[in-house]
Amino acid sequence: MSYDPRAYPAARYTGEHGEISARYRAADTPPDFVATGAAPAAYHYLSTTLSTRGEYGLYRVDMGPESAGPSTHFHKAMSEAFFVLSGTVRLFDGERWVDARSGDHLYVPVGGLHAFRNESGEPASMLMLFAPGAPREEYFERMGGLAELGDEERAAFLVEHDSFFV
Repeated sequence: MSYDPRAYPAARYTGEHGEISARYRAADTPPDFVATGAAPAAYHYLSTTLSTRGEYGLYRVDMGPESAGPSTHFHKAMSEAFFVLSGTVRLFDGERWVDARSGDHLYVPVGGLHAFRNESGEPASMLMLFAPGAPREEYFERMGGLAELGDEERAAFLVEHDSFFV
């Protein structure tokens, strides 16, 4: 099947008048998860795969100064995109590291190598978008405990969460 960039997807809503179904989240809503330790970060679950019925997942990540991120990896089932809101985030595009600043964007297609971290001495914030949506919340919440798992358990967890590290 070829892709036509001029074609809209097939209709999925069959109603005639629309419906009240939008969800609002205020900017000052507390984070849904706060990671501590080597990678201090606050995760805001803006649109989860559950709330979008699998269309996409959108997360805001507020990283502390000198916050480590994942090493180089790829996904087999989803693309990922990063949009820097504030501060400086080091992004790896598979070939080189760049210091991304407010307004900078990185799109990573399915299978694309990538990584990120905040090496600056200042906080940084970015949006992460996964498409199609995947239940990333468990991944974020359990990443800090991976060192406690055995090799087989850790490998199974990463495969279950479509994360393949190189």
